[in-house]
Amino acid sequence: MAASDRMVLGPLVGSIDQGTSSTRFLVFNAKTAELLSHHQVEIQQKFPKEGWVEQDPKEILKSVHECVEKACEKLQQLNIDITNIKAIGVSNQRETTVVWDKTTGEPLYNAIVWLDLRTQSTVERLLKRIPGKNKAFFKFRTGLPLSTYFSAVKLRWLLDNVEEIRQAVDDGRAMFGTIDSWLIWSLTGGKNGGVHCTDVTNASRTMLFNIHSLEWDPELCQFFDIPMEILPKVRSSSEIYGLMKICPSLKSGALTGVPISGCLGDQSAALVGQMCFQDGQAKNTYGTGCFLLCNTGQKSVFSEHGLLTTIAYKMGRDKPVCYALEGSVAIAGAVVRWLRDNLGIVKTSQEVEKLAAEVGTSYGCYFVPAFSGLYAPYWEPSARGIICGLTQFTNKNHIAFAALEAVCFQTREILDAMNKDCGIPLNQLQVDGGMTNNKVLMQLQSDILCIPVVKPSMPETTALGAAMAAGAAEGVGIWSLNPGDLTAVTCERFEPQINPEESEYRYARWKKAVMKSMDWETSEAASNGRKD
Repeated sequence: MAASDRMVLGPLVGSIDQGTSSTRFLVFNAKTAELLSHHQVEIQQKFPKEGWVEQDPKEILKSVHECVEKACEKLQQLNIDITNIKAIGVSNQRETTVVWDKTTGEPLYNAIVWLDLRTQSTVERLLKRIPGKNKAFFKFRTGLPLSTYFSAVKLRWLLDNVEEIRQAVDDGRAMFGTIDSWLIWSLTGGKNGGVHCTDVTNASRTMLFNIHSLEWDPELCQFFDIPMEILPKVRSSSEIYGLMKICPSLKSGALTGVPISGCLGDQSAALVGQMCFQDGQAKNTYGTGCFLLCNTGQKSVFSEHGLLTTIAYKMGRDKPVCYALEGSVAIAGAVVRWLRDNLGIVKTSQEVEKLAAEVGTSYGCYFVPAFSGLYAPYWEPSARGIICGLTQFTNKNHIAFAALEAVCFQTREILDAMNKDCGIPLNQLQVDGGMTNNKVLMQLQSDILCIPVVKPSMPETTALGAAMAAGAAEGVGIWSLNPGDLTAVTCERFEPQINPEESEYRYARWKKAVMKSMDWETSEAASNGRKD
């Protein structure tokens, strides 16, 4: 069919959403925010040793090319001209660490995923060098506690344990990046002139970045002994970084020449996609983990209750930076994947909802999925997963229900912390992410929080946020972020249906279970890294 016969919809924006469990490419109409086409590919996670979580950076890159090509094919089948795609945004799993060789374009090791625990002994070694072994020592500079979660300790482990990486650093061949940097560098030419950059939101998750000066911090780099020349250039979340180049090895080039002009860590992208631009607006994303972010505007607020201070976004080179308070839970959707892949009690993730709905209760069974220790508000790396309150009556339905309840209880813990830090309790919770398709979970969440839960009818808010940043960039200018121009979103509401006393009773039992999960692991047993 001739291109002239194709439907003209006005400008479109593509969005690469590279998450922990899958990669997606989605195409939005810049004027209406309507989702027109998407394609998704699941990503393999490797667990080479207990507590280790890795992914293949080349598989991630290949999945991006595949999703772009397939989504573009779907657009052409819908008779939509792909030359209307005027910009591309990138949203990514944060903290996950890649080191590659800039002369060959090859990764020098698998990506170490944010959930990975191998760096526990590295963290303990570093803590010994801090007065009073204070995990929060760098909090006012970085917003973060010293933890296995953030990129600096993963990079330190790689430098300590992988000879090829040490050698590449010595030879001046090594490049470090989080997933956004690896993708943007590869997609803008790779070893042939690829752009090595990151944005402020991703940089703020490395523990090497000063969230006030918005620069890599020489003292932090010295503390972690990280050579600054391997770090990417830090840019705003909305500007043209470079243009898409054809990929000769994969014959992938549907969008060659289109600018990549938006970049946000996935949780910041969801905050933007939920239109949380006002101080005090918050969202909770249910993905592999669970992440509650509250916009605190142009001031950085430091938590007294175990939350992180992070960069929300910076929508242009000359635009102000906005901050957020964040409650991070490591295991949410991952518990469903675990029931499917490890226990085999379901064949698909959707079946968990069905099992839980059949019983409507956990029958006194509580599941604390501390597979990677506990994140907010505890920051307790020694915790491990437990299922307690089992009786002869307990069956797989109750365990499925307890798994969903665990996601809701963990959210309640971080929401309680958020309310204490902000002083103004949230009167409803805006939610998004893959798990929000589970209606049992959404109803449970409302019951456990005792406030309404509000879900947009288009749940792909992470991808939408990256598309908005890309479309609004200077030099692209096809997506207006003025409050009056933002499209009103249709939502589904879940109201609390149980009395608050029952909710409080169950929450108190959950807290008791959490206490039992703590102090389980000592790093001597878990450590697979280098010993002092």
